[in-house]
Amino acid sequence: MKEQREGLAPRTEDRPCADPEYRHGISYLAPLRYGPDFTHFAYTNPEAPKGGTMRIARMGTFDNYNGIVEIGRIPDGYGITEGFVYDRLLDASLDEPAAAYVRLADGVAVERDFRWTAFRIREGARWHDGRPVTREDVLYTFDAIREHGRVELQTALADLDRIVPFGDRELCFVTRAGRAPNPILPFVYGVMGILPRHHWMAHDISKTTTEPPPGSGPYRAEEANFGRTLTFRRVDDYWGRDLPVNRGRFNFDRLKYDYFRDENIMLEAQKADVVDVRQELTAKNWATAEFPAAEKGLVKAELRKGTRVWGLWWPVYWNLDQPRFRDIRVREALWLLYDFNYVNRVYFHGFFNQGVSLFQNSDMAHTGRPSARELALLERWREQIPDRVFTEPFRHPESDGYGFSRESTERALALFDEAGWHVREGRMVHKETGERFRVDFIFVLTSSARAILPFTARLEQVGIATTVRLLDVSHWLHRGRAGSFDATSVGFVPSYMPGPELEARFGSASADLGYGANWGRTRDPAVDSLTEAIKRARNAEELFAATRALDRVLMWNFYLLPGPSTPGMRLMYWDRFGEVRNDELSWVPYVETWWWDERKAARVSAGVAALEE
Repeated sequence: MKEQREGLAPRTEDRPCADPEYRHGISYLAPLRYGPDFTHFAYTNPEAPKGGTMRIARMGTFDNYNGIVEIGRIPDGYGITEGFVYDRLLDASLDEPAAAYVRLADGVAVERDFRWTAFRIREGARWHDGRPVTREDVLYTFDAIREHGRVELQTALADLDRIVPFGDRELCFVTRAGRAPNPILPFVYGVMGILPRHHWMAHDISKTTTEPPPGSGPYRAEEANFGRTLTFRRVDDYWGRDLPVNRGRFNFDRLKYDYFRDENIMLEAQKADVVDVRQELTAKNWATAEFPAAEKGLVKAELRKGTRVWGLWWPVYWNLDQPRFRDIRVREALWLLYDFNYVNRVYFHGFFNQGVSLFQNSDMAHTGRPSARELALLERWREQIPDRVFTEPFRHPESDGYGFSRESTERALALFDEAGWHVREGRMVHKETGERFRVDFIFVLTSSARAILPFTARLEQVGIATTVRLLDVSHWLHRGRAGSFDATSVGFVPSYMPGPELEARFGSASADLGYGANWGRTRDPAVDSLTEAIKRARNAEELFAATRALDRVLMWNFYLLPGPSTPGMRLMYWDRFGEVRNDELSWVPYVETWWWDERKAARVSAGVAALEE
């Protein structure tokens, strides 16, 4: 693919944002799909009726409306990058790999070497309390994130030097001197929700809050049963309703989010018509979801594959701050004792694919032997990374799916022995210290805790002591962020602009930051170098070479236990809604693009009444 980037301005060596050439959008891997005169995204219906309520099920809880701070759990809608309560400078399109169009800004310009990005703030934008949205709000937002934001937000903005106001309503985001070009920065700036300065000047933005702050977006909080339910009401006079990026979106008068602590209870709530839409997290429930409303077609259960990176489904991360997991031979030995085929057959009903790549289901995933471009990135690290990185793709050992492989077990025990561990009187102990080898697993999903049991049984068979604890969300988050665990599973789905996410998840710097996203405490200079190459990639060829090289290094170092990869989004919903069906989207935007369909809703009501007779 040729280098294609739109929205780039000429080089200006000494004067940041001098004479910016504003455009309606920016792209990274391909030309913009939509021109400057586009009226709406192709996956929306600009004639969609407004009205009705969508009731959405979510796992977990919430205790905070401040979306930038590290502590607390925020509800859907108040995430700093979501775009429901807060407007963003740019909105990404879902039918392009990496493109964004103006929303709160009415123009964006990017210097050719990414030394600066200019935004022109749209006139007429206003907060829900009627005050105008100004560039001072934008300045305040980024200052607050850089000073008080959680680690991954600060990491994403590490290359930002300063923001300079100019003109009447323009802002210049200037990159730090000496930094290599970073094509992702304009997108990072663009997706941050803009916060109301006038509200937070009277409140402490470094603290959690139980008071919903005002926004400027299409929805505002209406009613809450704190921690359990949250209802949003559509803003009738939303200033941005007719913008091209918004037409046909945000159609429901109300959005009600119900939070659950158990996947099975969430399923029962849907059966009882308490919630409309949810994503099924448990393979067993998906495979056995046979109830009258589903059998009559009133509830749909659909696997939507989409074009997104599906990656690995909640892989297990080893905590490398625990000395016994720092030895690659130990991590490989643990991997050899895991039989995915057995777990998939018995616990997941054959639903999942075997995970072999952090970027599974995308061009970013590695295949075959490394290409010349990959080797150019890998060669300098040859002495520090596994030989298999250079010779073969990551693959799992052969398995018949019955939970035991003599060959894998013998190889695992040999690796443990090389690393200083052996079995004595039925217990795996260190040869010199006599320390018992143990693994304490913590999980937040019931399905993950159940699915790990065959693995822990195998570990026990070779003398390794194990515990499995199912924690509530707050306890799990605290222990994961604080590094108080041996192993845990964490969801992570990379985007097509994965640099900042990978830096936060696997970067050495983030491993030493309290309460960061690098739960595995990975500290690997090769990983850091390849992540930097991903951030600096100027075109698809450079990006894919860097992600594939990183993929090989992470997988062959066994920093995580791959487990399954999902083949798509498992969506279950009461068939009351209309949508523009498009299977080429990165994901299914049911909350923001579906609408209430009176005819379908009447059919469902009649069907439910018939079932109750």
